[in-house]
Amino acid sequence: MSHYTKFNSTKNISQLSRDIKRWGLELGFNQIGITDTHLQTAETEHQAWIKKGFHGEMDYMAKHGTKRTRPAELVPNTNRIISARLDYLPPNAKDSEAILQNNSRAFISRYALGRDYHKVMRNKLQKLCEKIQAELAHDQTSHFEYRAFTDSAPVLEVTLAEKSGLGWRGKHTLLINKSHGSWFFLGEIYTNLPLEIDEPATNHCGTCTSCIDVCPTQAITAPYEVDARRCISYLTIELKGSIPVELRPLIGNRVYGCDDCQLYCPWNKFAEITKEPDFAVKHGLDDISLIDCFNWSEDEFKTKMAGSAIYRIGYTQWLRNIAIGLGNAETTTEIIETLKQHINHENDLVREHVCWALSCHLLDPTF
Repeated sequence: MSHYTKFNSTKNISQLSRDIKRWGLELGFNQIGITDTHLQTAETEHQAWIKKGFHGEMDYMAKHGTKRTRPAELVPNTNRIISARLDYLPPNAKDSEAILQNNSRAFISRYALGRDYHKVMRNKLQKLCEKIQAELAHDQTSHFEYRAFTDSAPVLEVTLAEKSGLGWRGKHTLLINKSHGSWFFLGEIYTNLPLEIDEPATNHCGTCTSCIDVCPTQAITAPYEVDARRCISYLTIELKGSIPVELRPLIGNRVYGCDDCQLYCPWNKFAEITKEPDFAVKHGLDDISLIDCFNWSEDEFKTKMAGSAIYRIGYTQWLRNIAIGLGNAETTTEIIETLKQHINHENDLVREHVCWALSCHLLDPTF
């Protein structure tokens, strides 16, 4: 651990644990939980998932070995993990179902409508660490070590959050909170502090299979198991190459991520709108025309997506994804002409998907 400060080993650990939760709320987090590092069951499940090849081209899910499931191998001296939850559902966003039903619009996952969550979460986690550090800095008998993560390292964040009492792992593999649904981000602080741990959350999915039933590509192959190779979030964000032809019609107008499994989860009737201003909708991304964003130049893409999680996929993948959306849209002269303008695009990947989209419309017998 690269950060440390002294702490008093005689300090009331229970009080410190309560203080950390209070400080987290003061910094804008919606919930803080604490757990230990024992992940044996999760390690077996993760290795079985990798063995099935369900991680697709996400090599980082496998290459770190047991560092993902043994926190002290990733960050030496770790014996506690502080998990943080931050709601992200933006206020005044266009109704998701209305956008999904209008195939001339581009559907973007609700988490990506505002500022890049990596930046927001990392900043808050660092401030929480600094608060702990400042509280303990006066003592010279021991040291406080930490590292903070936000979807940025081999960390089993859902398992750790479940163990720390923030919610349970739903059948779609995302975390669900009984009082707040699932529209939230997670972040972690690995530390050597012998903090008081929380009770794990209990599962309340029951016999419900809504998330499994509504998945457009049937990527949830069994309760609590997702084949990423079929998941639209993986296909539109993680996959860098060509999207399998047989899955393209199933993607619809989802050009960045997919929220269907959350949209139809009954627990999300309890979800709350975020109070974090950085997650407010930017550039009208909650209701934007496929044609309009397909016609952005690379400079326009970089300008509009600066500070957004979408920026990370790059202009080429953005065009690839929107081409699929245009191929799945209702056939119009405007869409055909727009696609024809890109038929000789300089990038092979974009050109391939534009040609596919155009073929969908030229084969339309009603046009």
